[in-house]
Amino acid sequence: MSSTEPPRVPPAIAAAVPKPGTVRVAEGERLRAVTLPGLTLSVRSRPATRDGLPPALYVHGLGGSSQNWSALMPLLEDTVDGEAVDLPGFGDSPPPDDGDYSVTGHARAVIRYLDAQGRGPVHLFGNSLGGAVTTRVAAARPDLVRTLTLVSPALPEIRVQRTALPTGLLAVPGVAALFTRLTKEWTPEQRVRGVMALCYGDPNRVTPEGFRAAVEEMERRLQLPYFWDAMARSARGVVNAYTLGGQHGLWRQAERVLAPTLLVYGGRDLLVSYRMAARAARTFRDSRLLTLPDAGHVAMMEYPETVATAFRELIADTAALNEQQDLQATGATVASTTEPGS
Repeated sequence: MSSTEPPRVPPAIAAAVPKPGTVRVAEGERLRAVTLPGLTLSVRSRPATRDGLPPALYVHGLGGSSQNWSALMPLLEDTVDGEAVDLPGFGDSPPPDDGDYSVTGHARAVIRYLDAQGRGPVHLFGNSLGGAVTTRVAAARPDLVRTLTLVSPALPEIRVQRTALPTGLLAVPGVAALFTRLTKEWTPEQRVRGVMALCYGDPNRVTPEGFRAAVEEMERRLQLPYFWDAMARSARGVVNAYTLGGQHGLWRQAERVLAPTLLVYGGRDLLVSYRMAARAARTFRDSRLLTLPDAGHVAMMEYPETVATAFRELIADTAALNEQQDLQATGATVASTTEPGS
């Protein structure tokens, strides 16, 4: 480890440190902690409007949290029974005991949660880093995934956009510590404006209330002893995943995804190139593509109604196709039993 990189906070100490402030919970949401061996996950839920709806799980991106789905979740509460997880070290989840912030490590946390809760198969959503994580989950455990919705998934690019380079640099040992020193005079408001300029196609779409909530969350996170460690190690996990080849490569795993997949890309995305949309549509075997020319990196926060409509269409079409296939299978069975001599 570089001598300029801050030492990793031991998980036991990090978990024991009182958490500054209170995590925001929107009206109608619930927040609970789920403890698994070596892992505690904070889970945000929004109960379905009626019993019997299929479960959904939302997974956020680098530096985000389950709050990133609070605009979309209420729009789908009549369609799915939704939960959003804070990945280890993000939101209100403490660091994992093993310090594993790789894409595979995050995917393992999601799989362990779904297995422990017995909620699979789920409609699985992922944004950015969460898109890479959920792609790996869907490839490794198809039994856990009904459909897959990816919003600007962090899949490997040969030519990374210049605007994405500063985020990638967080993966370099020592850069997080350097950035912390260089920006120590920045106010939470300045930091939030910078994040929104990077993530939104049009930052003016953020309401004053949304901006204040983001500032409060930034203030809380900056006081967490493991904040920059989780950011740097997760960024390193994404970079490392980009370099993996063979069956562990993310594009190879995307080819193996069986679940019907909705791909959402923004034309003003500064972190995931819009040009990757076509490749993703070719790679995921059962996919449909929604492109939003004015959206940035977080379309589910910028255009939640449009994303919700596209998801409803996905599950409606999937249900219709499954029904058609069942009818065809039933017809074939009937025909075989009525053949002469049968």
